[in-house]
Amino acid sequence: MTATISHPPPAEADARFSSPSLRLSLAPVGSVPALLDGAWWPRSRDLGAELLSLTAVLDPLWGRITRVTVNPVHWPVVPRKVLVHGHVVKVGWFLSEQDPHELLLLSYRTGRWNLLVVPPRTPAVSAAWLMAAASDPLGTSTASRLMEEAARLRALSDTDRAGQAVWDSEGGHEARDPAERPRIPAVTAVRPRIPAVTALTALTALTAVMPYQPMGR
Repeated sequence: MTATISHPPPAEADARFSSPSLRLSLAPVGSVPALLDGAWWPRSRDLGAELLSLTAVLDPLWGRITRVTVNPVHWPVVPRKVLVHGHVVKVGWFLSEQDPHELLLLSYRTGRWNLLVVPPRTPAVSAAWLMAAASDPLGTSTASRLMEEAARLRALSDTDRAGQAVWDSEGGHEARDPAERPRIPAVTAVRPRIPAVTALTALTALTAVMPYQPMGR
């Protein structure tokens, strides 16, 4: 499922990434547990500001979120706690124990969930692929593995575009429809005509030199 909520952008959030909607994709309810429960595409690396909009959607779905953990590799500042909608969410971090592209959320009433964190500046096409892959209930890839695959697909796409640009710059073009190709005018061979008088003269001369031979029975 994809959850979208409208809210005023937090004052702390980077204005470059401000938007009235939350970018979140979750695995279908009741699906078999996978390595990931979905993907979250924040608009900045301000964890405190971004958690406000995230918990606004997840609290009604999963129960009150009470704790969040991240890997600090991609988060410049990791606050110890964040006040969200009337309750406190404690924030912790792990290095080797947690995937650097993953966000772990816990609810003391329900359980825990793992979300792939799509980097804020990810191109839209790659982000859409990552969010779909992370919310696939049959998915078996980790967050980092999905990021590697998305980078590989993006590199292939860039290579294809570069090759097409070179082809175009060198005068290459797609084959046109046969009907649009210029026609080559047909050339009809003109055979020399032998004048009738010349032909008759040649026949008379040939008859003169060949003696008549009667056909036997």
